[in-house]
This record gives sequence, C-alpha cells and structure tokens, in this order.
Amino acid sequence: MTLTELRYIVAVAQEKHFGRAAQRCHVSQPTLSIAIKKLEEELAVSLFDRSSNEVLTTDAGERIIAQARRVLEEADVIRMLATEEQNELAGPFKLGLIFTVAPYLLPKLILALRDTAPNMPLMLEENHTAALTEMLKRGELDALVIADPYQEPGVETVPLYDEPFFVIVPKGHPFEELDSVSTAALAEENVLLLTEGNCMRDQVLGSCSELASRQRVAGLTNTLQGSSLNTIRHMVGSGLGISVLPSTALTENDHMLFSIVPFDAPAPMRRVMLAYRRNFVRPKALTAIRDAVLRSQLSGVRFIRNEDQD
Repeated sequence: MTLTELRYIVAVAQEKHFGRAAQRCHVSQPTLSIAIKKLEEELAVSLFDRSSNEVLTTDAGERIIAQARRVLEEADVIRMLATEEQNELAGPFKLGLIFTVAPYLLPKLILALRDTAPNMPLMLEENHTAALTEMLKRGELDALVIADPYQEPGVETVPLYDEPFFVIVPKGHPFEELDSVSTAALAEENVLLLTEGNCMRDQVLGSCSELASRQRVAGLTNTLQGSSLNTIRHMVGSGLGISVLPSTALTENDHMLFSIVPFDAPAPMRRVMLAYRRNFVRPKALTAIRDAVLRSQLSGVRFIRNEDQD
C-alpha cells in the first residue's frame, strides 16, 4: 500500500469516474486502474462498484477512503515538519467563499495580501456553505469564509467581522421618510429574498421573526426571490419590492438606484468567519488571510480582533 494508491482512490471517489481521476492525478487511466486493482487485491475488498456508468463507492470503500484522506492529511503534516524552514506563504492557497461575501471582500482582500503574501496566489471557489464544507473536508479547499451559525466536526472557526443589515427600498417608498425601520414593519411589505439554500436568506428570516412567520403562513417561500444580491438590488430599484442587504454590499452610488434605511436598534447583523480543518498544515497562511481581512477596510463592519473575541 502506497500514498500514491491512496491518492488514486480518493480521486476516483471524488470524481466518480476513472478517466477524470486519472487526469486529475496526471497519469494515464490504465496506470491508475492497475494501481487501484492492485490495492483491492492486497486488501481483499472491492472499493468501487463499476457496474454502472457512474463509479460508486462500496460500503467498505467509504470507510477505507475516509481513512485514506486522513492518512494523506497526516502525510502532509510530516512533510511540513520535515521542512520547517519552508515558507508557508509560498504556493497557492485554496479559499472558498459564500456568494454573499465574495464579491465585496475579495477585491480588498487581494490588495491587502499583495504586501504580506506576494507569493501566495489565491485559488478561489464561490458556492453555498454546504458545498464549500464538503470541499473543505475532502481537502479540495484550505479554508472557507462563511457566516455564522456554523459548526462542523473537525473544523475550527475564527471570527472575522460583524456587519449590520440595512433595508433598501424603491425611490418614493414611504420608508424613505423614516429614520429607521422595525423588523415588524418589514413583514408588511413585499420583501425580496435570496433563493432557498442561501445562508443569508436564513439569516434575514432568523433576524425578522415576523417576516419568517408571514412566509410560513402565506406560503410565499417560492415567490419574490433573487439569485444574487446584485439581482435583488436591481429588482428593488425597478420598484418590485424592498429587501435587506449587508453593509458590505452597499456602494456610494446606490442612492441613485434606491434608498437605504437602517433598522431600529439593535440592528440585525451577521458574523463572518474563517473556517479551516483542524491541524491544517499552513497555520501562517491562515493568519495571513485573517490579517488581510482585518486590513481590508470594508465599510460599515466591526472587525473582530483577538482581544475582541467572545
């Protein structure tokens, strides 16, 4: 049994296809298939069900491949220990971000990283929290930028910043005359929300209990939805309804498209966090990412430094 064979079976489990797995491992398909067959003979167990077009993992294979992932991670630790002088800030860093954070954080994060980690380019993935979490657990990503609440076995988190939510309304809407808006008043309006599966939709409904109750009672969960914050802002500007945006999604020119009204205090908010696998082998890279976020000059947020953590 070799680490190479373990990498092959992990790749096949992820790709569910021998050809794509071979491409990913930069070997020919026969080379990969022969190595896996050899491992199966050594273990006297079938790791994959090859009877259908899509390669499926057997029950025994699931357990073995899960352990193989852990072995490969520990092998990375050994390599890092053997090369303690190696620069952890050299080489790509694979960062995943949720859709409602990435467009607003990334431009400033990249600028902040140029000085402190010029040799650590970012390989980026935007997706929903659930999909990003699976990629993190499989080792396809090094860290995630996600929103609280978030808790996964084997995954550590550190808070980055808190950002308040604001109400956005079409020009001429009665809310324009108010100093602030209550969450109860929001429930009486046509509120545009992100599509289901997006964590910010859940955060808005969790912060506005009256709106959440109206959604359940009236059965409106499939109406007045937008696929992105940018889509929602333009629908509000067109007069379709009102919505809620995080402070980082607001720009200085938004007043031309719609009006922005704060919530009554205490304003609903979300906490954005950095998540990573326990015992990740590049802790200095994680520190560099976090420090860059804290220097990113995002508007309207409260950055959480070490002394501020709850």
